[in-house]
Amino acid sequence: MAEQVRAIRTRQAILSAAAKVFDERGYQAATISEILAAAGVTKGALYFHFQSKEDLAQGVLTAQNEDLLLPSRASKLQEAVDTVMLHTHRLRTNPMVRAGVRLSLDQNAVGLDRSSPFRNWVVTMQELLEKAQAQGELLPHVVPAETADVLVGAYGGVQSMSQAMTDHEDLGRRVNALLRHIMPCIAQPSVLASLHIGEDRAEEVYNEARQLGQDRAEESSSH
Repeated sequence: MAEQVRAIRTRQAILSAAAKVFDERGYQAATISEILAAAGVTKGALYFHFQSKEDLAQGVLTAQNEDLLLPSRASKLQEAVDTVMLHTHRLRTNPMVRAGVRLSLDQNAVGLDRSSPFRNWVVTMQELLEKAQAQGELLPHVVPAETADVLVGAYGGVQSMSQAMTDHEDLGRRVNALLRHIMPCIAQPSVLASLHIGEDRAEEVYNEARQLGQDRAEESSSH
């Protein structure tokens, strides 16, 4: 058991170090040597968990959403908004998420498959929009698959623009503006009036998600 815990901690230390280096240097410029130095582990320990720099990058891309927990909402459109809001807060505060986003948007990352985060986001959004449609929350013309594509693509552009201009300092404002433009085009008026899309929503959702994670961890440890 102790060895297993140690292995998990080592893997996490390597991923955290890789996230830091990828975020600072980008995929192409980052080296295994830099990641080893940042992690404080041996080359053997690193290669036990990850076979290559690409494997490390995929680990970061996957890890960015591993603790993404939100309670189910009665309004599935609000749940979709809150998913965006939670990611927005974590992007500004979580180095793993920031590194994952940088990798997914890094057009110079030759040889790295950057499609999985986008595919996962589109699937999540499409599922929520389909549920919202089934509940009568969406306008008749909305095609969930198309809207999910547009929302994820626009959000990726907003992230990239915010990072370039203010290092994500104004991301909350930009995401609020994005949602204020998109939601009236897809939501029934009665649903639109009840949506919470203000900048302060991101922190509210983050605190709720964090509490949910703590509750589930305590529940698991008590069994």
